[in-house]
Amino acid sequence: MRSIIDIDDTLLEEAMKLTHVKTKKELIQLSLSELIRQKRRERLRTKLGNTEIELTLTDLQQMRRDEL
Repeated sequence: MRSIIDIDDTLLEEAMKLTHVKTKKELIQLSLSELIRQKRRERLRTKLGNTEIELTLTDLQQMRRDEL
């Protein structure tokens, strides 16, 4: 999908330097992926609360599939 957006050039340049990406498209895709990942973790923390839970990698992967 093509979109026209106005992004602060200084912010864009700093983000590209920090992430070592070469294109704006790659930076936007990386940024959106990281935002989604962060929000999913926050949602998981909210669901789990402060309870101590023993989860395996398989359990976490299943929870991630359920989120989609």
